[in-house]
Amino acid sequence: MDEFYVAIGDATSFSKTVSESDVYLFAGISGDFAPNHVDEAYMAKSSYGRRIAHGALLVGFMSTCSTLMAYRPRFDASMTAVSLGYDRMRFLAPVYFGDTITVSYTIATIDRERLRSTADIKVTNQDGTLVAVATHILKWVRNN
Repeated sequence: MDEFYVAIGDATSFSKTVSESDVYLFAGISGDFAPNHVDEAYMAKSSYGRRIAHGALLVGFMSTCSTLMAYRPRFDASMTAVSLGYDRMRFLAPVYFGDTITVSYTIATIDRERLRSTADIKVTNQDGTLVAVATHILKWVRNN
């Protein structure tokens, strides 16, 4: 094969305004009802001053980008892209209800022998503030 499924520099992005219902639905699915996410009065006394979204919810948005990348023009139906995980993930600033975040996903490395790629992920809010970063590993596995 001359071409790999992605190329270094390939990029995609996903934007979403994080709503109260997003956070509460995620809390219900995950079971994480920490007051940071669901108790406005509690968070009003904190240095944040209000509720913040779950970091793991941002990981879900990162996953959206990996799916967008896996099904780009070089898509090969004989292979399935699967996530091997996220490395060096950091949550750098809070994401508040009503913030619009943009996840930028850029292929940084390719390992043809192991059928893997890594991507740099940056998440910014509507003001351009970097709120999260990570490295994502994708692997392509053969379909039967």
